[in-house]
Amino acid sequence: MLTHENDSSSLAEIRVEGDNSILLVDDDKPFVTRLARAFEQRGFDVRTAESVSDGTGAIRAAPPAYAVVDMRLGTGNGLDVIEALRQARPDARVVVLTGYGNIATAVNAVKLGAIDYLAKPADADEVIAALMRDPTIKAEPPENPMSADRIRWEHIQRVYEMCDRNVSETARRLSMHRRTLQRILAKRAPR
Repeated sequence: MLTHENDSSSLAEIRVEGDNSILLVDDDKPFVTRLARAFEQRGFDVRTAESVSDGTGAIRAAPPAYAVVDMRLGTGNGLDVIEALRQARPDARVVVLTGYGNIATAVNAVKLGAIDYLAKPADADEVIAALMRDPTIKAEPPENPMSADRIRWEHIQRVYEMCDRNVSETARRLSMHRRTLQRILAKRAPR
């Protein structure tokens, strides 16, 4: 249950009653350190992990009530962490963060139980708002539509996910050279 001190709606004053454990899984150490500090200041019991194996190990030790998981970890995919958390604690609330956001991975994350999907860099207030949002309230639609470059990139990512992240098969289906596809996949999403 959430309470607001002095009836203020400021996210900085949100406190979680009961289980306020949160697991932050991200391989960007400076980013996860800043985020952990911000969550601690807001009353959360924070644990961090920098890899899929560290994240799943932390979940096995004590499944948290909340989690913030980076989609692309150096050692694997954040979806594996979400799946492990969903099996260990189905009521956990998970937000996915990524610098490589795309519709296909967002859909996969939501199917596995994530409640929201945010693009990096996201600040602590945005993440907390996503974690605490009433599930019956729909998120506001974006003010600016996607550019043509972004739509192309989304389509490539969707096909890549449908091919189980197999670069050669994705390139074949898109009638694209494999190296060209690899360069596109290595870049951040266009705006």
